[in-house]
Amino acid sequence: MSLYLTIEICAIAIPLILSFDKNLQFYRNWKSAILSFIIVGSVFITVDIYFTKYGIWGFNPKYHSPIILFYLPLEEWLFFIVIPYASIFLHYVLVYYFPHILMGDKSAKILSGLLILLLLVVVLFNYTRIYTVFNSIIIILALLLAMMDKTKIINRFYFSFLIILVPFFMVNSILTGSFIEGEVLLYNSSDILGIRIFTVPVEDIGYAFSLLLLNLLLMSKFQVLFKNKST
Repeated sequence: MSLYLTIEICAIAIPLILSFDKNLQFYRNWKSAILSFIIVGSVFITVDIYFTKYGIWGFNPKYHSPIILFYLPLEEWLFFIVIPYASIFLHYVLVYYFPHILMGDKSAKILSGLLILLLLVVVLFNYTRIYTVFNSIIIILALLLAMMDKTKIINRFYFSFLIILVPFFMVNSILTGSFIEGEVLLYNSSDILGIRIFTVPVEDIGYAFSLLLLNLLLMSKFQVLFKNKST
């Protein structure tokens, strides 16, 4: 079994088992989650294929399976199910057990607005760095959608994402070269800022933020849709 696949199995195993917890019952969200993962994941996979084809990033064959689909190893396809599932499960756990921890509407809007302005500046001064620009634009889009959303997902997500970052760094630091010889995921240095936390490019944090936020926003729409259909 490849290292990449082993990491993914470890990441999803406990959240999958605990999805049947009698209090949380996260399995009831599977329909909404799967549809969301497919739709949001298709956007990210399309970009992923482009990035891999043109050398913006690549994958070390030493650490993934020989099964390649459209330039991407099997594990990379699974990534857009495994990581969102594990992370969103953790978000739901935090919301369930700590329902009163959320940011006020005004604070959330101010923070979102400041992030958007910061990201616009990043794009302006780094327009040749493709991965940086993509991340900035997709985060801006996610934040704008979240600001228009009435469910206040972003108010809770700002806090839950800070907790999600802990397992995120555990997984992504290995993928980017910590504790192993070489890297699982290889980046073209000219397409990123070059700022890393441990071995993780700072852009990956934004990548995770937008991937999870977009999935949460879409999941909430499907949940309302399915609830209305059942009544």
